[in-house]
Amino acid sequence: MSVSAPRRGGTTDPARLLAWEVLRAVDERGAYANLLLPALLSGRRLSPRDRGFATELTYGSLRAQGTLDGVLDTVTSRPVASVDPPVRDALRLGAYQLLSTRVPPRAAVASTVDLVRATCGERPVRFANAVLRRVAARIEAAAGDIAVLLSAPDIAEDPAGHLAVVTAHPRWIVDVVLDALGGDVAGAHAALAANDTRPAVHLVARPGRIDAEALVAQAASVGLGARRGAGSPYAVHLDGGDPGSLPAVAAGDASVQDEGSQLVTLALASVPTIGRDTGLTVDLCAGPGGKAALLAALQAAGDPAQAGRLLALEPRAARAGLVAASLAGFPAALAVRADGRFPPVRPGMADRVLVDVPCSGLGALRRRPEARWRRTPADVAALVPLQRQLLVAALDLVRPGGAVAYVTCSPHPEETSEVVTAIAQQRGDVAILDARRCPPFAGPPFGDGAPGGLGDGPFVQLWPHLHGTDAMFLALLRRADR
Repeated sequence: MSVSAPRRGGTTDPARLLAWEVLRAVDERGAYANLLLPALLSGRRLSPRDRGFATELTYGSLRAQGTLDGVLDTVTSRPVASVDPPVRDALRLGAYQLLSTRVPPRAAVASTVDLVRATCGERPVRFANAVLRRVAARIEAAAGDIAVLLSAPDIAEDPAGHLAVVTAHPRWIVDVVLDALGGDVAGAHAALAANDTRPAVHLVARPGRIDAEALVAQAASVGLGARRGAGSPYAVHLDGGDPGSLPAVAAGDASVQDEGSQLVTLALASVPTIGRDTGLTVDLCAGPGGKAALLAALQAAGDPAQAGRLLALEPRAARAGLVAASLAGFPAALAVRADGRFPPVRPGMADRVLVDVPCSGLGALRRRPEARWRRTPADVAALVPLQRQLLVAALDLVRPGGAVAYVTCSPHPEETSEVVTAIAQQRGDVAILDARRCPPFAGPPFGDGAPGGLGDGPFVQLWPHLHGTDAMFLALLRRADR
């Protein structure tokens, strides 16, 4: 594993150095912090306190990158974008400590200067020291109020501009969330703020292998706090710790899976088909395999509505391997490397099709701290044609009377409701079902039969701040005869 390392003399504490290494890897080669940081932590002998501090510095600095650069730009004579990248990443870590932690200003400045000296040499030390002292002075003068510090627009006059500053999100993402929430400024603020919270680890107890109560008890037996999920009957939330320490996870009887992913999968499983079943369910975009495994477990557990075969398609070799591994032990499930737009199945052969399309991932920003600054509106525009093609393929594949679940981990209307509505209008054989009326959304905690908190329908939009899940979108469609 290659990461930037100190090149010259100097010393710094290991937590700050590790955080800097992750920021450099994200900046230099597009690494994913949520994958790299745990790997680095496992190879370092850090105290629990230092591990926690390194995690806070890394994720906090990445989430707040736009805000930190804005603060730094107020005190530098040149744009922060033009600063030598290794120095810039150290300055971001220093500014984050000054703005968002309890580290005393003098210690934050001194430790960052030591980090610059250790990683970049002596030449930029005076510059870094001067910049951070000015940042500390400005934060003190603004009493730590980011809206004052960066002169945020008035929320009444420019709500999106204000939220972009105070929640550290690009304005275009703020506009997306506001649009998805129907202009609800308070709701958008809560949704954006939720992206800065550390998500709980969710497990799925695979039906027929272990139930949720037994999984909770197993977690307690190895010293992990756990509780049942609120929506999925198979969900267990861990309070912390390594899920891999659970025997059920090691044996494949349970796995890590966000409760939102469980809910949208169960919704497809709950939709009754009309007419004679073929016994085939297809997961058109199966990687890495969590939803396919849940569908396979439901079939294997003897659910009469799910009896039959499962075909899981994934075009990329590495992810197809993960799908195959997740389906090990389910003899009626098969993983195949194939492009979902061109499935190796004759049209009209499936009872149910799950199409969890590639998307911007805006619904999982709390899990990917660097993604809010990496994604652009152009990314969404490039994905929409693929999303439409996959939905068309799913509708062609399902038989009349069968059901399709269109799923994204994004609240962006261009990727969600607009895709579904456009394709449904183009075809004469599609009925959009009210997903809010289908189990598991038709009962508590989603309104006890009323469509509470799930959007205006007929779609379901989950939110971290409302449901504790990723911001998953679900549309359920039934194919009719033309």
